[in-house]
Amino acid sequence: MVNTGMQLISFTCAVTGWIMAIAVTALPQWKVSAFIGSNILTSEIKWEGIWMNCIYQTTGHMQCKTYDSMLALPPDIQAARALMCLAIFMGWLSCTVSCCGMKCTTCAGDDRQAKAGIALSGGVLFILTGLCVLIPVSWTANTVIQDFYNPNVPVMYKRELGQAIYLGWAAAVILMISGAVLSSTCPLMERGGRYRRGYIGRSFANSPATFIREDRTIYTFTSRHPIYIQVCVFGL
Repeated sequence: MVNTGMQLISFTCAVTGWIMAIAVTALPQWKVSAFIGSNILTSEIKWEGIWMNCIYQTTGHMQCKTYDSMLALPPDIQAARALMCLAIFMGWLSCTVSCCGMKCTTCAGDDRQAKAGIALSGGVLFILTGLCVLIPVSWTANTVIQDFYNPNVPVMYKRELGQAIYLGWAAAVILMISGAVLSSTCPLMERGGRYRRGYIGRSFANSPATFIREDRTIYTFTSRHPIYIQVCVFGL
């Protein structure tokens, strides 16, 4: 029951991280204007994303323009496009696989080992999705920081880290932690098999009770008081 609850919580967090990754991909606030030196014009803010750049004015008007040429883009932007699209696809695949492997679903029947393997695969896919988000976000952040402290870069071209970078870091951490927790709730070392109906055995006072499993293992014990024992048998 505890593992089922942990699965639901980790799966919900992972889906939240995936939605955040989608938002990071669409947002243009990867790089924002740096107001330093003589560049103190705060009436407009420049945003640069992986798909477009925008100019936001204090009056509330915003004008965006998509990039004309893909090949003319810097390497970090091109890599960010590819990895973020891959992260979105892998996140969708992770959600589908994890749903099939969760204990609260009926996919794969009652085969515990198969469901554990499917859930483990879903958790690993979530971790890989987080890495696909972390790499482009960190790469872009490193480029922004290097250009900011580079004296050869004009002040008007210096940028600072935008909100999408921080949101991307948060999404990557949530995805990787949720994937790790989801994987740990379904250990493959657990003895698997198909659930079979249990039965109730009665032990009278001071009389031995014997139970035989399908694997021919015999359990015998004696109780001083009449008790009812419910035995759940798993097929190996």
